[in-house]
Amino acid sequence: MSDSPFADSTAKRYDALLIVSFGGPEGMADVEPFLDNVLHGLTLPDSTRRMIVDRYARFGGVSPIAEHTRNLVAAVREELARRELQLPVYLGNRNWHPFLSDTLRTMATDGIGRAAAFVTSMFSSYSGCRRYREDLHHATEGLEQAPAIDRLRYGYNHPGFLEAFADRVRSALAEIPAGRRSRTPIVFTAHSLPEAAARAAPYVAQLREACRLVNLALGERNARRWRLAYQSNNARYGGERWLGPDICDAVVEERDCGERDIVVAPIGFVCDHLEVTLDLDHEARDAADAAGINLVRAGTVGTHPAFIAMVCDLLRERSEPRSERIALGRHGPSHDFCPANCCLSGRPGLPAAALGGSPLPGPRWFR
Repeated sequence: MSDSPFADSTAKRYDALLIVSFGGPEGMADVEPFLDNVLHGLTLPDSTRRMIVDRYARFGGVSPIAEHTRNLVAAVREELARRELQLPVYLGNRNWHPFLSDTLRTMATDGIGRAAAFVTSMFSSYSGCRRYREDLHHATEGLEQAPAIDRLRYGYNHPGFLEAFADRVRSALAEIPAGRRSRTPIVFTAHSLPEAAARAAPYVAQLREACRLVNLALGERNARRWRLAYQSNNARYGGERWLGPDICDAVVEERDCGERDIVVAPIGFVCDHLEVTLDLDHEARDAADAAGINLVRAGTVGTHPAFIAMVCDLLRERSEPRSERIALGRHGPSHDFCPANCCLSGRPGLPAAALGGSPLPGPRWFR
């Protein structure tokens, strides 16, 4: 049990588990209203918005995240039942049906008094942490008999997540010709962010630590070479700098280093989004074909048993605060209560009200 002021030391009895996700369209009629939700409060040039719509149109407006998230919910329900935990599991999305506000209203009607929330992001940033906490606050504000919500900690360095993702990478490496497999580098990818937002959160530090730990989990005699690249900066415009290098540039750089094969591993995503499919399976693959390098894409953790078990372990950990808070590597377990300066947007102005915060400032790396 941690003695950190950001760790929850109070035993909780939960009436439900709430899975909180991004949401995604399931047809072209959904795309424009979906983007209205995603881009709310941002001012994008019409040309940028049309470009994003065109990306969705290539797939008939269907993002894989919707089906993948439903599969995640079903797998968690099965694991809870296997553990003889009779707990309902709800799904609430930020940007598409079922919307988080609608789900919270249903939970209140169902008499849910307290729920644990698992956010489908493993890494801390404004879009992956604080924005969800703001959404949860907004969804409960003014709701009669709103459930109390405790967000489960982030699992980027939890052995369940690391084992699941290392397994996906192993499967990808198995597709490389045996004689070249041992020298094949891994290019991990995550969603790019504006550099100002990245400086206001431990996002890059957590990503690098998770990449290092996955590489160690492969269990090879000699450490394999790896690097971190970024993708999905399709909403970037103007002069704002975003994290790089872009995955397509990284592919060419690996060719220039003399590599014949690479494994691209989307560690920053727990399931396939449209962006994962388009950025990696199409654009990065096209860049690899043009460069003459063999690209094999690792899967996301999805419903890997170790990952599903981790979700249930985090729930048990918060229910039984004297239990061990398991984490690998250098950083220790992430916090239950977010510090006041945690995962700011990097934009001017005061942050919005958010659920699950602490009035205390966090350690230096949150600044």
